Amino acid sequence: MTHIDTDTAWPDHKPTALLVLADGTVLEGYGLGAEGHAVGEVCFNTAMTGYEEILTDPSYAGQLITFTFPHIGNVGTNDEDIETVNMAATPGARGVILRTAITEPSNYRATRHLDQWLRARGIIGLSGIDTRALTALIRSKGMPNAVIAHAKDGQFDLDALKKEAREWPGLEGMDLVPMVTSAQRFTWDETPWVWNEGFGRQTKPEFNVVAIDYGIKRNILRLLAGVGCKITVVPATTSAEDIMALKPDGVFLSNGPGDPAATGKYAVPVIQQVISSGTPTFGICLGHQMLGLAVGAKTKKMHQGHHGANHPVKDETTGKVEITSMNHGFAVDQDTLPSGATQTHISLFDGSNCGIALEGKPVFSVQYHPEASPGPRDSHYLFQRFAELMREKKRSAA
Repeated sequence: MTHIDTDTAWPDHKPTALLVLADGTVLEGYGLGAEGHAVGEVCFNTAMTGYEEILTDPSYAGQLITFTFPHIGNVGTNDEDIETVNMAATPGARGVILRTAITEPSNYRATRHLDQWLRARGIIGLSGIDTRALTALIRSKGMPNAVIAHAKDGQFDLDALKKEAREWPGLEGMDLVPMVTSAQRFTWDETPWVWNEGFGRQTKPEFNVVAIDYGIKRNILRLLAGVGCKITVVPATTSAEDIMALKPDGVFLSNGPGDPAATGKYAVPVIQQVISSGTPTFGICLGHQMLGLAVGAKTKKMHQGHHGANHPVKDETTGKVEITSMNHGFAVDQDTLPSGATQTHISLFDGSNCGIALEGKPVFSVQYHPEASPGPRDSHYLFQRFAELMREKKRSAA
């Protein structure tokens, strides 16, 4: 009879990463990316692709992303798909939770393995847990606060991690825009990516647009440039006087993280002055929520939020349905929309508000991300709509 040395035949796969929920639940897995720990709100994202764009979207600041699709990272990473304006900046998701380990990248655009890329950007990762079960928990109980931790030696101060998760106040009431907004004004002229050509440049702009940066994504700026805009991006705290001094044909209100009511304390008065000036205005995501606040509506925290690239939205002005990309944990409460603010889009998943327009004014916004192209281009007409509003305003002033 052959003797089997179990110490060598059955290696002990010791957990090297933990997800510690605020209620004390501990999920064990295997670490990847950066070592250390980070606290945030756990959400789930149903997208099968676009993980690099998702992980670098500044709107995900303060969140830990669980991907429901099991095979994440298998096409690697590259610099073209990063969404933060400052390529070296790290605002975005604090952590990522995966079902399976990452295989070697298999895509002609890949320049780096996802694990290496996560380490370089300081993002903590965990694999090897049942992400579908975690998603079911979120759907049942809402998005929990949690700490994600990674240590190669598998040594953790579990009591300290539980305390940190339990005592973190959560995203409600939290203004995270100062973490992600640009520190100074800059201009943008890069246009959308074209197959076998890469990104272009807008050399003959038709419009002068000021974009207020609450955590803006690169591809939003590209699509604005693609419809003829010369764009000046300004920090989130820029005054209405400084914005209007740039003589914009239009003002764009960007996406961003955190509670819109908290950011709105300084952003809403500025937006109200922009609206009063009659300047065409277009908002996306956080910009949409704060436009709602600016006209007198209220926002609310969602139970599980909307995060994914397969969200059907109905345009109530045309009856058309768009497949959209979403990333938000707060929403405009449609029951609080005042007269003069029309609901233009609704989610076909839960009926929540996804767009508004102001009657008699060149002002509109949407909750979803039209630049993310999951449809793939179902929602690009919104940028054309903004351009047409600016065109009409210029004609009327001529």
